[in-house]
Amino acid sequence: MVEVIEVNSIKALKDFVKFPLKLYKDCNNYIPSLTLDELNTLRRDKNPAFEFCEAKYWLAYQDGEIVGRIAAIINYKAIDIWNEKSGRFGYIDFIEDFQVCSSLIITAEQWLISKGMNKIQGPLGFSDFDLEGTLIKGFEYRGTMTTIYNYPYYPKYLEQLGYIKDVDWLEYEIIMPDKVPEEVLRVAERSMTQNKLKLFTSNKKKDVAKYAPQLFKLINIAYKDLYEFTPLSDEQIKLYTKQYINLVNTDYVKFILDENDELVAYVFGFPSIAKALKKSRGSLFPLGFIYINKAFKKNNRLEIAHIAIHPKYQMKGVNAILFKELIESCNKRGIKYADLNPQLETNKKVRIQWRRFKNRQHKVRTCFYKSLS
Repeated sequence: MVEVIEVNSIKALKDFVKFPLKLYKDCNNYIPSLTLDELNTLRRDKNPAFEFCEAKYWLAYQDGEIVGRIAAIINYKAIDIWNEKSGRFGYIDFIEDFQVCSSLIITAEQWLISKGMNKIQGPLGFSDFDLEGTLIKGFEYRGTMTTIYNYPYYPKYLEQLGYIKDVDWLEYEIIMPDKVPEEVLRVAERSMTQNKLKLFTSNKKKDVAKYAPQLFKLINIAYKDLYEFTPLSDEQIKLYTKQYINLVNTDYVKFILDENDELVAYVFGFPSIAKALKKSRGSLFPLGFIYINKAFKKNNRLEIAHIAIHPKYQMKGVNAILFKELIESCNKRGIKYADLNPQLETNKKVRIQWRRFKNRQHKVRTCFYKSLS
């Protein structure tokens, strides 16, 4: 028998966050999230997304043991923007037992129906900076800090429950060339001159942090038409600035400014800390800090978290400037490989630019949906 109980205490919320560590303890490819970040994301008193979101969380129990978890989220800003009464499920994990999965999903569906929703999508979070998408291909490859890993039975169970594909994200691994290609050099030089652009450089995190508000506002502009995107509020920008500043390695954060010193393009990467997170089980204490610092100092793999170019400057060679600078930094620091954040299958403008690199498209993840009418 499966019993689904709502999370209604800090202790239960900590159990909710830590359950995947037990579920995936023997899975080498699973990479945990930072426990502290996930707790803060789920707490109403910590996450400013609750200004326009509502959520409930549940744990599934079997014989007194936790065997699954799920969150149901309503993002009212997304409902207004996309004109659809659609709720979300996320933070879903469960043992290989269809009854457990079914009990969790039905509980989330029933709550969303009671709130007037006529559709459910997921896995999605409160914003695009939360983990999203069920892995459907590439289970044999190690996960990353910024993506969900799940067992192959997850999508099978969801499909049995009537869920169908809404959209796919594709993931790529790219191989860094040992020098900047001549074509990239030419396009970068021409773009800098014709568009009157300049590169911002600094080896100090505090200088990078000054551009954080512009960075997130650029995301709001450049990403506004992407799947289920909702613009970040000022309070969310403050939160994400605080979270991401710890990941800043100035070698892999490249800002392009116009003649008025306004940010028009950027790429944000950081040395992969996947192995460090695995070793520390998602905790910074007592040794997590040490593992992460070591990964930052010595690594041959980069995670490219996101890239954005102002619509005014798209298709004008600005991405070549970013690539030139990134390749040079990677060569200098011994980076041979880079994992790209998931790319929407419909976002061909972004996907096509990676043709300049040797790459392999090795993972696919899906956002599912189901009508609740």
